[in-house]
Amino acid sequence: MMPPAKPVNEVVDLLDPRGNVLLNHTQQQAAEAVGSGQTERIRQIQGQFAICQPVGTTVRMARSIARPMRYYLSPHAAGPRLIVAERIDEIYQHLASHGLHEPFQPAATRMVPAHHLLEISLVSGSDALPQLSRFFTPQTNCLPADIDAIGRHYIQQLQSACHAWLDNISPHEPIGVLFSGGVDSGSVLLLLHHLLQQRGERPERLKAFTLAVAGQGQDLQQARQFLQAVGLEAFWEVIEVPVSAIDYREAIRVIEDYKPLDVQSATMALAMCREIRRRYPDWKYLIDGDGGDENLKDYPIEDSPPLTIRNVLGNRLLYQEGWGVDAVKHSLVYSGGQSRGHVRTSAPARLLGFEGFSPYALPDVIEVAEAIPFVDLTGWDPQRLYPLKGQVVAAGIRAVTGIEMPRFEKRRFQKGVVDESTFAERFPADPQVYRDTFAELTPSGNR
Repeated sequence: MMPPAKPVNEVVDLLDPRGNVLLNHTQQQAAEAVGSGQTERIRQIQGQFAICQPVGTTVRMARSIARPMRYYLSPHAAGPRLIVAERIDEIYQHLASHGLHEPFQPAATRMVPAHHLLEISLVSGSDALPQLSRFFTPQTNCLPADIDAIGRHYIQQLQSACHAWLDNISPHEPIGVLFSGGVDSGSVLLLLHHLLQQRGERPERLKAFTLAVAGQGQDLQQARQFLQAVGLEAFWEVIEVPVSAIDYREAIRVIEDYKPLDVQSATMALAMCREIRRRYPDWKYLIDGDGGDENLKDYPIEDSPPLTIRNVLGNRLLYQEGWGVDAVKHSLVYSGGQSRGHVRTSAPARLLGFEGFSPYALPDVIEVAEAIPFVDLTGWDPQRLYPLKGQVVAAGIRAVTGIEMPRFEKRRFQKGVVDESTFAERFPADPQVYRDTFAELTPSGNR
């Protein structure tokens, strides 16, 4: 007979509360909401957060998309330790500092899935099975099939989020927009410029940063055309980096993941953030359009076989959360969708000392997107789905700011900032190379 599991002896919370971007709660209020175990209270937290709260014999954890949170049950003679952190290497370093790192394996860590309250019983110890409860359950297909009305509602919600964010930062701090001239980053720039004028604050605080590797990439021309069309070219700064700055191995170490598309995107984000930091040692705030593609389901379905249009339109929050926590495909180590992939944006910014903000990834904004009647608007046709994001966002920007937003052909960030030959030279084509590199670089008890 197996001996009974020992109860958890210690909870080690390595999360830095300063990594939360809270728009309507203090840190204490947000912690109390998570500690209450009441999903309706957690849902009221606006912003980006990852919070762990031990309450009696239970540990409660909850997070939004834009901040990861992992936990690990470390075996110990006196009973296992529950270690909670943002990163795998933080868990490893804590164990190593106590001489407990030898049995550690990254695959034994668990990611708290975004939009869920996760509860672990301390009494159950290493046998603990987490209990999951959703705190974000948006209604689907409940808006009218009117693109102008949808766009207005969507961008008004984005505006509310950006307005609240501006309320929480100094009016004297500069704001960098990671800007490609695409729909998502373009709408964020236009909305912020409009808001700063409305608030009587200096729009000159804004800077639109566009990455160009060795001065190449289609985003360079696209960004210039966008800004010229809306009269904001004076806000533009090109962030040119040499080809040698594109290092996918370093990006794998930073995001602690191996999915090729996320690694490629993170590689570019890392090069961009590093050069911005070199130019501006004291710059703090960056804002981006990450999450816009997921919200409006704007990814080429044919690039992800066997995914179908019915999968995309028939599964709530598919691009934000993956197949869901009850699905066989769900990764306990990573979760899924943007819940997993947002580190491509957040981890490089965090490493370089920036405070990033992704308003499109907030639940209040996602909620409007999920309410869009996609089937009515597309008739299950992917070719009608792909332009929908541009139509909706442009309609909303027009309604809120009065500006006609330029729109260009969609491309992935990593493909827009470099020429094709350099991309092929810097990134392996074989996905296994990324996995092998991850295994080599990620700390474990075997090394």
